[in-house]
Amino acid sequence: MKKSTNIKAVALKYKAYEDNAPKVVAKGKGVLAQKIIQKAKEYDVPLFQNEALADMLLSVEVGEEIPPKMYEAVVEVFVWLYNLEEKAQLSKG
Repeated sequence: MKKSTNIKAVALKYKAYEDNAPKVVAKGKGVLAQKIIQKAKEYDVPLFQNEALADMLLSVEVGEEIPPKMYEAVVEVFVWLYNLEEKAQLSKG
C-alpha cells in the first residue's frame, strides 16, 4: 500500500431524477482517505482510481455538487460503474 500521507479519496453520490449533479459526500487525504476506502470496501462500494480526478474533486466541499467543468471527467467514473454493474447482472443470469 502507498504511504498513508499520499493516499487521497473522494466519495461521490448521485441519485438520478433527484440530483442535478454528483455530490461529494466524503473526502480526505492520508488516514482519513484510508478510512473512506475501508468503509467503501465494507459496503462493497466499487473503487475507481484516478489520481488527477481525485485531486480535482478534493477542491469541492463535502455536500456540494461537482461543478460543471468537472462533469466530463466524472462521466468516466459513471460509465465505468455502469459497465461494472452490467457485467455483474450478466453473470447472475
